[in-house]
Amino acid sequence: MRILIVRNNSNSKAVDASLLLATYLATQGADYTLVDSSDLSCRGDHEGLNAALADGVEMAVVLGGDGTILRTARQIGTSGVPILGVNFGRLGFLANTSDEGVVAVVAAALAGDVVAEQRTNLRIDVVCEGERDRWGDDDLMSDGPDEEGRPDGAPSASGFPCGSDARTFFALNELAVTRGAHGRIIDFGLSISGAHIADMRGDGLVVATATGSTAYALSAGGPLVSPGFVGLVAVPLAPHTLHSRAIVTASNDVVEMDLSHNADTREATLFVDGELLEFERPVRRVYVRRGDTPTVLLRYQREGFYEHAARVFF
Repeated sequence: MRILIVRNNSNSKAVDASLLLATYLATQGADYTLVDSSDLSCRGDHEGLNAALADGVEMAVVLGGDGTILRTARQIGTSGVPILGVNFGRLGFLANTSDEGVVAVVAAALAGDVVAEQRTNLRIDVVCEGERDRWGDDDLMSDGPDEEGRPDGAPSASGFPCGSDARTFFALNELAVTRGAHGRIIDFGLSISGAHIADMRGDGLVVATATGSTAYALSAGGPLVSPGFVGLVAVPLAPHTLHSRAIVTASNDVVEMDLSHNADTREATLFVDGELLEFERPVRRVYVRRGDTPTVLLRYQREGFYEHAARVFF
């Protein structure tokens, strides 16, 4: 058995726990790979790093907070490798408690005393100004294969290419499209599965999974959604209107943001699970849909989602 250990190397308790866990795994005859979360930043060759991390791994143990789990998921979230989070951060809504010690939690997981939860993730396709819209242009909406990359094809394994030519991104929590550096409101069109919903003005839009419904989307007034839900939640950010509400979609719906009429001085900014996406040109359109392969999170605590939510949020 090979275990991947990802630790928040800026957290001394997580570092100490990783060394303790490594010693325990060695006594159990298990192989392990130890990775610092700072090495999972958006810089570098993510395709190679992704393949190396997931290859031959049967479980990933993440020592840190929710941010460390999100970084790990961005690397291996579509590989099928289950992720066991042990909380050494603040909120730790995605992670298991570390009260019983990291060895006890991992030992329980190795013994099968955990619940595997299939979590919906996002596939995000971005088209910038001056680029052909492979997903929205009428002459390209055919049933045939598109070698240049259609939404129904396989997404980029990296999920966060940062400066590469890829335009497909992965998120476990959410995509947030917000105001840019000028701080002015943005104009955008919102459509779902080809049906135009509204032309909106405001601070932007959050499109979240059920997992992400407890994060930015919740703060923006969105609903708290059970993790088993496989649709999406679209929440306008500070809309300049009196009648805006969050929208909960079906599992096969596609949320589209049209930013083509947005003035250059109101350029939108995109964040994927809190990480900034940088492009050389303004973003023209964004398509968000459910990812093809769910992310597997392991839950050790006997506390269910609603008990956990009641304790944290109410």
